[in-house]
Amino acid sequence: MAIHLTKESKVLVQGMTGGEGMKHTRRMLAAGTDVVGGVNPRKAGRTVDFDDRAVPVFGSVADGIRATGADVTVVFVPPAFARSAVVEAADAGIGLAVVITEGIPVHDSVAFTTHARRKGTRVIGPNCPGLITPGQSNAGIIPADITKPGPVGLVSKSGTLTYQLMYELRDIGFSTCVGIGGDPVVGTTHIDCLAAFQDDPDTDLVVLIGEIGGDAEERAAAYIREHVTKPVVAYIAGFTAPEGRTMGHAGAIVSGSSGTARAKKEALEAVGVRVGGTPTETARHVLAVLEAGR
Repeated sequence: MAIHLTKESKVLVQGMTGGEGMKHTRRMLAAGTDVVGGVNPRKAGRTVDFDDRAVPVFGSVADGIRATGADVTVVFVPPAFARSAVVEAADAGIGLAVVITEGIPVHDSVAFTTHARRKGTRVIGPNCPGLITPGQSNAGIIPADITKPGPVGLVSKSGTLTYQLMYELRDIGFSTCVGIGGDPVVGTTHIDCLAAFQDDPDTDLVVLIGEIGGDAEERAAAYIREHVTKPVVAYIAGFTAPEGRTMGHAGAIVSGSSGTARAKKEALEAVGVRVGGTPTETARHVLAVLEAGR
């Protein structure tokens, strides 16, 4: 099994006919994703050839759903159009919207994540790499050839660290890897993924990747204490970051002791989570926990 994305998922790509949309649609198809259509009102009725597959372009998400039964959309539109793209997808009844676009104004993210929640649409992102269930489906920009199916679930704020941990644990493999994005407002949180992985029978261990700024990791620690029985291993990026300075993602700002990597590490360790000092050490913790459980 997996969380949020399986081989049965039917994927639309909003912005498929743009440069990034074309490139990553081709990569998603190569990974086995069932991409059933693109969305571009100006190019409705056309098809786009990707090697041995012709993908139709629809004028709206609603048209794409009616024609194909799509239940996932991946959003590659420019920041100025992201809010309307997600609202359109939610209004059409899509189940999952994966928002890759970065640079979206926070007030737009607040608006579309709130609207999507009311409509029953899960948003992953914005400013995220998407998610992949290895061997089944890939929705976003995560490289599909650096890992394999396996028992580890991964949830991460950072795209780059998602890829690194996938590579570090490539011989073990993953159930699903979810890049939730590091913006101040995201549609899916660490806690959402922890809950889903806890319920997934094919996930034996969860890797949680956080970073400085905000309190998402502290809240995740509180959730783990009350609700998660599976082992969790974590890595927190930003131990050497100077206080009071934004680092990387827009949400990664530290003020005093609030949001520091040390505070997050202490909160997680207090509930039994092993926290690695580097990605490689984090991978070693995962291997040790899995070996101990055999």
